[in-house]
Amino acid sequence: MVRRGSPPVLGVASALGLPLLLLLVLVLAGCKQIQAPPPQAAATPAQATGGYVGAETCKACHGPVDAKFAATKMGRLFLNHPRNEKERLGCETCHGPAKAHVESGGGKGVGGMISFSKKDPTPVEQRNAVCLQCHERTARLFWQGSPHESRDVACTNCHTVMQNVSPKFQLAKSSVLETCGQCHIDKRAAQQRSSHMPLREGKMTCTSCHNPHGSVTPALLKENSVNETCYTCHAEKRGPFLWEHAPVPESCANCHEPHGSNNEKMLKVGRPRLCQQCHVETRHPTSPYGTDTASLKFVLGRSCLNCHVTIHGSNHPSGFAFER
Repeated sequence: MVRRGSPPVLGVASALGLPLLLLLVLVLAGCKQIQAPPPQAAATPAQATGGYVGAETCKACHGPVDAKFAATKMGRLFLNHPRNEKERLGCETCHGPAKAHVESGGGKGVGGMISFSKKDPTPVEQRNAVCLQCHERTARLFWQGSPHESRDVACTNCHTVMQNVSPKFQLAKSSVLETCGQCHIDKRAAQQRSSHMPLREGKMTCTSCHNPHGSVTPALLKENSVNETCYTCHAEKRGPFLWEHAPVPESCANCHEPHGSNNEKMLKVGRPRLCQQCHVETRHPTSPYGTDTASLKFVLGRSCLNCHVTIHGSNHPSGFAFER
């Protein structure tokens, strides 16, 4: 019991105990309305790292360019949803610190910024290194030493980052075929021939067979060899066969021109002359247009495949001549 005349606080302390009293004081203090200090604005790149001025400063002079960039995939990421400190730098992630550029009044080549234009004096290797600081894995794993890298091809020769030109991959042209065709004019012309891969129809692209960013195989092929590349679609030609036609397992390109031909089935030479490049003076007459009785049967259709139909290989016990 609380003794008469004891102070109220001491009476409560005697009844509830000191620990409960302290808890009661903390609860009462928490119920008081305490005005929280206003939240501090997030540190801008200029405040975080010296030399950077932030994307808003760039926008003041480069408004139209910023509007185009903001509509791209990279622009939406860098300007609105950066995932790390590097991406939070916005324009300066790729172009470099802009403080000296701004203080000098702007202008092309002022302040040591990288512009990525064709006339930019910055070495191609240094410009590509900016892209590779993020895009260095997966398909770009073998970029170093690749044919395109060794010939000083810049990333911006094939890709346009500042605006949407293509539906995918931010290409410099509207499609992969148009982009590769900037340099590979002969291969682009081959696609206009009557017999061609369905690139013009949009069913496949150059990158269906090639990795332009580098590979460990010849001709930047994605697979280990020409045949392995062809077999990704033409699996029925893979075999193994009981009777193999020697040129077939060696290379499909012995007989076919994969980028396009004016001969049927993309053959390098029309039949029967294609076959006669190897099969000369063996059993059959060598002249496809002979007038003798033995030669007349080869005139029809001008094709050895009239009889040798399984030319890629045969599994028939009597098919050593690829007739079944």
